[in-house]
Amino acid sequence: MHGTENPSAWVQRWAHLIAPGSTVLDVACGAGRHLRYLGALGHLVTGVDRNPEAVAMAQASGSVICADIENGPWPFAGQTFGCVVVTHYLWRALLPTLVSTVAPGGVLIYETFAAGNESVGKPSRPDFLLQPGELLQATVGLRTVAYEDGFESSPDRFVQRIVAVRAGASGAIERWPL
Repeated sequence: MHGTENPSAWVQRWAHLIAPGSTVLDVACGAGRHLRYLGALGHLVTGVDRNPEAVAMAQASGSVICADIENGPWPFAGQTFGCVVVTHYLWRALLPTLVSTVAPGGVLIYETFAAGNESVGKPSRPDFLLQPGELLQATVGLRTVAYEDGFESSPDRFVQRIVAVRAGASGAIERWPL
């Protein structure tokens, strides 16, 4: 089941950008691998997934909502989070909502499959593969801290990843040690 494996190396690498004690939203959280990891770092974690079995497993690690965010209302309307984490999930219609859910001073950590992956495995449908530069376009208005788009091996896959931050209340990027 998705979410039982180790936390993403991308999330681990950039978790230091999340302000201490932040609220974190893990979108399509599965069984909660990032909820466990980020909760252990002292963050207040919330997850959302449409799979009731995954939600039941993830609830041991934080607050989790079972919701179909592709066909139903966004369960966090009007809320913002100090960090929004998305891995192995793409629903293009939701990208603007995810970006707007990042609070001032907050960070978006996003990683999913990219065009080219159809040549090495699944997912292979274009609906589930980011096009070149798509995350950069979706996060206009945030400051890109890190971005990758390409092929990696073991396992063979094409991925696109971004870490982007929203300016704080002063209009500046307040704390982002690299």
